[in-house]
Formats: sequence, structure tokens, C-alpha cells
Amino acid sequence: MVALAIHIPALLQTTDHTRAMLREAVPAFRPHQIEHRLSHRIKRQTVLHCDNPPPYTALLHEAALHIQYGGPDTARAQLAHLLHLSEEEHITLRVISYRCSGFPGNGQTINYVHGADAHLDTVQLDTHHGCDFLDAQAQLTKYRTVLDRMEAVALKPEASRDLIADIIRSL
Repeated sequence: MVALAIHIPALLQTTDHTRAMLREAVPAFRPHQIEHRLSHRIKRQTVLHCDNPPPYTALLHEAALHIQYGGPDTARAQLAHLLHLSEEEHITLRVISYRCSGFPGNGQTINYVHGADAHLDTVQLDTHHGCDFLDAQAQLTKYRTVLDRMEAVALKPEASRDLIADIIRSL
């Protein structure tokens, strides 16, 4: 699976970060709705921690690393969590730096899920009105190209970790 986000991807979020982010939703969620969504999101994260987890690549724009949902302490903990996860063998984290000369796409979250059978590949786009799922070959080709171009301009994993560590020190 490959994901691009201008927010920390849901599979990589801490509980406090997620809760603070959900409090910003428009229209506002009621407290029980926040807790329900939080519970679901955290349960989904088990896919990355099972016995044989799938490879996961996250492409994050640097802007996502500077948003301090929940304040500096929550942001620091979230970034430390990203550093920890990026050390996992099956997780690759790459940052698209502010210094990048540009990248394709419009900033919406893109999840490209692929496997052994390419006919089952799916793109999930997170939009303000919900999720859209795409599986037509032309759509898959377009988003694979977008993600390939983004990977080409993203920092390598080690440089991405260094940038995250620098941001933590600046908080």
C-alpha cells in the first residue's frame, strides 16, 4: 500500500493526535462520535502490527509534520511515533520537503492499495464529503503515475527521519 497525505496518515496516528484532529471536523462531531471514530481508526492500525504485515509506504508533505494538533506535546509525541514506526522493516516513510520545486496532485489524501492480483488494485481518495474508491484501469494508471512522481521528489527515508527529528527539536 502507498499513501500520500498532507495529514499524518490514519494508520500512523497516535490516539491523542487523532482525537485532537477529529475535534476540528466540520461539522463538529459529538464526543461519542469522536471516540467511535478514534476506536475504529486505532483498530485499523493493527494491519501494520500483525504477524505478516503488508509493506506500507507513506509519502507525507512536510506541512503535515508542522501541524500541531493538540499542541506541542501532542505534536512531539506524534512525530516521535512516526520516527519509531519508520524504523519498522515493512514501513517506509518519505517526506516531500518544502524545498521541493513542486509535485503533482492537489494535496488530497491518496491511498493506493495493491497486491498480487492487479485487477483488485484500488485507489481511495479522502475528500471532504467522504471517501471515493476508484478501480478503473485509467484511474489506477493516473494515480500510480502521480505517486511515482511524488516518490521521485520525496526525501529518502533516512533524510526524512532526520527532518522529522529536526522538527521535534524545534518544538
